[in-house]
Amino acid sequence: MLFNSFTFLIFFLITFSIYYFPPLKKAQVLILVIASLIFYSWSQPYLLILLVLSILINSLTSYMITHDIQEREKLWIILGIILNLSILSLFKYGALLTHLVIDHFDATRPDEGLIYILLHLPLPIGISFYTFEGISLVIDVFTQKKNQRESKSYVSSNLPEHILNTSFFVAFFPHLIAGPILKAKHFYPQISTKEFKELPWAFVFRSLTVGYFLKVVIADNLKDYTFWIQYPYYQGLGTITNITLLFGYSMQIFADFAGYSLIAIGLAASLGYQLPDNFNFPYISRSISEFWRRWHISLSTWLRDYLYFSLGGNRKGNVRTYINLMIVMTLGGFWHGAAWSYAVWGAYHGIGLALERVFSFNKKPTESTDETTVKTPLWWQIIKDSFQVLIVFIFVSLGWLLFKLPRFDQALDFLHTLIKNIHIKPGLSHIVPTLIFSLPVIIYHLPHFPTFQTMKKEDWPKPLHQVWNLSQDVAVGLMLALILLNSGSSQDFIYFQF
Repeated sequence: MLFNSFTFLIFFLITFSIYYFPPLKKAQVLILVIASLIFYSWSQPYLLILLVLSILINSLTSYMITHDIQEREKLWIILGIILNLSILSLFKYGALLTHLVIDHFDATRPDEGLIYILLHLPLPIGISFYTFEGISLVIDVFTQKKNQRESKSYVSSNLPEHILNTSFFVAFFPHLIAGPILKAKHFYPQISTKEFKELPWAFVFRSLTVGYFLKVVIADNLKDYTFWIQYPYYQGLGTITNITLLFGYSMQIFADFAGYSLIAIGLAASLGYQLPDNFNFPYISRSISEFWRRWHISLSTWLRDYLYFSLGGNRKGNVRTYINLMIVMTLGGFWHGAAWSYAVWGAYHGIGLALERVFSFNKKPTESTDETTVKTPLWWQIIKDSFQVLIVFIFVSLGWLLFKLPRFDQALDFLHTLIKNIHIKPGLSHIVPTLIFSLPVIIYHLPHFPTFQTMKKEDWPKPLHQVWNLSQDVAVGLMLALILLNSGSSQDFIYFQF
């Protein structure tokens, strides 16, 4: 069930009405759990079994960490993590690993039996997201108990109630399919009765409007042009055309995923729950590390908190830090899909982060006094920031090529085509629409450009504040109109495949 479908609109209106119906106020969590299970099972009901299994595993292991009278919490957390990773590995990577074994032994692919089943396992939608949330639950509960803090906000003393709350945490439909990835310590304390009169309507309206605009107007229209990056179509296009289309794909993947996240945040807020921000204008980043503080924030913070820190972070010397970065980013890339191209994409970013740290972050700042410090002219700061932003954007966009062309030979052929087809004239029928639909993403980022952020808004004159506020209202109104008048053909969100 897509957020941008009429079916979902009806589903949400019915859920919303029942949820806030006064006589059913005490059953709000149960209502949302039932609605979420219906939402998830809408197109593939049999996959609901796996989601329920994941919920039960994480409910029971987290409950036993807190309530096992024999204090075997280490055993339970290990069991919880192993079971979560086993399910993820089997259904997401089982076919890939089976192919590797068959190719290694040069065996034939059978038409039946266990090997055939492994080769044709379905990929449950959202499994990467809800598995990571289950792991966060058992780790957070263990950490809380280890630090001898109260765990009532996490685990109820009543097992059925804890199973219900865990079902809500894992299956809550706004974030279930593609995040943001929730952490138990942030979500469980929010579980309570919600009042209709307390809803932040302005926030909900803006989040949903911007989210749907990014998805249905920008991403869904751009997909019709970035389609031509696929093999073999790009081979007949000129260098400038292909570069423009790759630029457009960077805009598309941002608009698609950030749009989903904003819709999820807005829907959750309309039901009284706060989801974490997942994007913070990533395309104005001046470094790769800053990009990862702004892009898919819930994943990058999960990897940092539960994996990078566990490996030692940057506390065990430079070489170990670089190794940790490579491990975390490669696994983070592999998390995106059961293909080596995703692991290479993660390693690509890991290498970038390590090199950035070698040549930049490890340099000791030079000492300076107030008398010797010279304020950088605004024009020079704009040039400097623009150059850094451009370099990072080019680095990131080249990486996205592995998302669009997962086969290495095709990705390399695309890069070769950029040199080989320099003589082919630019295709304006591809370039102009791509730039037009990419422009709103640029405008969306522009007010947050690093140089402009140094200018404190409180120092602005009052008329400028009024103009700024009015322009935001006008922009939201324009986006709403374009959603109604210029939506592209509906398509799954890109991150649904992960």
